[in-house]
Amino acid sequence: MTFTELSNPIFVRSIDDYHKTDNVDTPIHNPYELKSIEYYLYLKNWIDTVQWHLEDIIRDPNIDPVEALALKRRIDKSNQDRTDLVELIDSYFLDKYKDVEVQADATINTESPAWAVDRLSILALKIYHMRQETERADVSEEHRAQCARKLDVLLEQQKDLSAAIDQLLADIEAGRKYMKVYKQMKMYNDPALNPVLYGKK
Repeated sequence: MTFTELSNPIFVRSIDDYHKTDNVDTPIHNPYELKSIEYYLYLKNWIDTVQWHLEDIIRDPNIDPVEALALKRRIDKSNQDRTDLVELIDSYFLDKYKDVEVQADATINTESPAWAVDRLSILALKIYHMRQETERADVSEEHRAQCARKLDVLLEQQKDLSAAIDQLLADIEAGRKYMKVYKQMKMYNDPALNPVLYGKK
């Protein structure tokens, strides 16, 4: 089984589990063994799924400003959790391939494996919600047809991205590529680096 053959069904399970209640405050019930890679993939997608719906809610033009600010803070926290989890998944790959003998002509990829998996998780969400649009009864046939065409593109993108991730991991395992992970170093949440925050002292 390739890594994306493992990942994609876990993302689908997370999305389906969330939509049993379709509520951003639903507690997560991660079905996988604690600290396993499956556990982290499910958690990663759950964070993405909740944030997807928070982003929908905050775009309500009639939202109460106080509620909107609270949601913005929650989205900021979610983004940080998402980044931390991607870096944790990259740590899993670094450990897995730590003993690989890197070839002299090995090259580095434009992004780490976990950031590619991050895109795959979000792509699963796009596919779920675009498929919903193709099944709506309250819209025109033209709307459903347009969304069906978009869904076809997203499914093709999922296939291509999955293949690219699996190829990247195969290349790392064979020493043809090597991993080099940079921390994201987000500055806006850090009171020592955000001038609006350190300027308040």
